[in-house]
Amino acid sequence: MTAPPTCRLLTLGCKVNQYETQYVKEMLELNGYVEADDGRPADLCVVNTCTVTAEGDAKSRQTVRRLHQSNPRAAVVVMGCYATRDPAAVQKLPGVTKVITDKERLLEEFAPFGVTIKPAGISRFDDHQRAFVKVQDGCLLNCSYCIIPSVRPTVRSRPAEEIADEVSRLVADGFREVVLTGIHLGHYGIDLSKGRPKSEWVRLWHLLERLGRLPGDFRIRLSSLEAAEARDALVRTMAEQPRVCPHLHLCLQSGSDRILARMKRRYTGSGFLERCRRIRQALDRPAFSTDVIIGFPGETDADFEATCRVLAEVGFAKVHVFSYSPRQGTAAADFKEMVPPAVVAERRRRLLELERELADRYLHDLVGRRLDVLVEGADPRRPGWARGTSCRYVPVAFPGHAAALMRQRVPVRAVAVKDGTLWGEPEPENTVFSLPSPPWPPFPPLLRGRLALPVV
Repeated sequence: MTAPPTCRLLTLGCKVNQYETQYVKEMLELNGYVEADDGRPADLCVVNTCTVTAEGDAKSRQTVRRLHQSNPRAAVVVMGCYATRDPAAVQKLPGVTKVITDKERLLEEFAPFGVTIKPAGISRFDDHQRAFVKVQDGCLLNCSYCIIPSVRPTVRSRPAEEIADEVSRLVADGFREVVLTGIHLGHYGIDLSKGRPKSEWVRLWHLLERLGRLPGDFRIRLSSLEAAEARDALVRTMAEQPRVCPHLHLCLQSGSDRILARMKRRYTGSGFLERCRRIRQALDRPAFSTDVIIGFPGETDADFEATCRVLAEVGFAKVHVFSYSPRQGTAAADFKEMVPPAVVAERRRRLLELERELADRYLHDLVGRRLDVLVEGADPRRPGWARGTSCRYVPVAFPGHAAALMRQRVPVRAVAVKDGTLWGEPEPENTVFSLPSPPWPPFPPLLRGRLALPVV
């Protein structure tokens, strides 16, 4: 009997890329491929690349070279944003057999490798405890620093029923959290609504309502959004749908109105604060996370201080800090007022320190509450403890057998903050596992009593 062909897939970059790699993997499996064992060369290698930063380009090239070196006889297929942005450079890399620049034509692109069947969507999400679901592709904006609209310019939204079917398959496979993601998630439905009367428009909140009617034990998280798109209709739906996590990742980038204008962002610092204030009024202690770019051309000390003030006023639970990286082909690549590297490094240090302070403040604000925790593994620092992510996107550790609870949602009462993590106690009526033997690390004595709080 002839052995089946083998494949190996590697991904760089965002949640959308990770989803698309999973889709290609299931497509290959549907056509007879099996994943190559560790240490064994594969017949077909697929690299899904990233081009958000110059570092992403470099890592993509490095990954292709390393993969060819360890799989010298394999056909190497390169896809993703870097492949789309500079296919000629990718084609010159060692071992590259094919460069895919249009992911809408995957069946045709993989036809030379014996692929004739394309799946309707994914049914699992390998090596993850949460499943990412791509609901939308493409970006219509023209932010001066961002290359992505040039490599993903066409907005395409998946029909709600197709997404619902995919989510149902993932829930049936045991996933208890689904993260809705896209290149510009807030633009979901724009293309589906074009030419229709307003009563027939489809937007992100309509998708949440549709997914909220699905059976099964799972929760929904939204990935990155523009603050302007966290509209009242969306926030109202989040408040009405208990399945949706009270967490919003709103991209700030800068708190300086002058820098925001140079970035061609669509809001001011005060407008961003007002949107967060309205969200906080509608949701119960929501978690906010964000992205910030430091060292954007022309950023002064005053601009940086404005960013710090906005971060502190919002009270972000998590801040992803990026040093500005010029991308050829963007308007900002021609800006001349570069910030000295030493200044960027100092601002980065200060911002990371501020982030730790804000995160610690938010964690302490959650002490005493019951949180819906998705178990993602064992706590490496505390034997006999499980660790996971709460509905509010903060890490939680609690006594429990992680192997028995993997991917499960556990109501945990937060009782203390330690080393950037909430320590908690699982609620007794939901404790279907055996606890480790005492002594446990001590909990504050005033919080040992039972609190009658809802799971949120």
